[in-house]
Amino acid sequence: QVQLVESGGGLVQPGGSLRLACAASGSISSIYAMAWYRQAPGKQRELLASITRGGTTNYAGSVKGRFTIFRDNAKNTVYLQMNSLKPEDTAVYYCYYHPFSIPTIAPSGGSWGQGTQVTVSS
Repeated sequence: QVQLVESGGGLVQPGGSLRLACAASGSISSIYAMAWYRQAPGKQRELLASITRGGTTNYAGSVKGRFTIFRDNAKNTVYLQMNSLKPEDTAVYYCYYHPFSIPTIAPSGGSWGQGTQVTVSS
């Protein structure tokens, strides 16, 4: 079992920045992949960014150029640096762990963080 603990969410003004962190513990795979998802009210959970063990990244078009995913393998932690935040970025953000890959359609076989609220508002 892998447990994920998220931190870093909060209230920020439009144009501001936040950095989310997700620390993994437990039976961690040596080749694990990590990702960030978000879910706004009335919407499905959407994949924002993913990163492989080797550092290969992928981003949703809505956040590309503004958000950066990176990881510290020594700390088993993944981060999401969010810049130029917009009100439409308001959502609950979830990190996701998979022992080897991030599914592109329906995530399965991994572990979810508890979610952290990000609110972008004046």
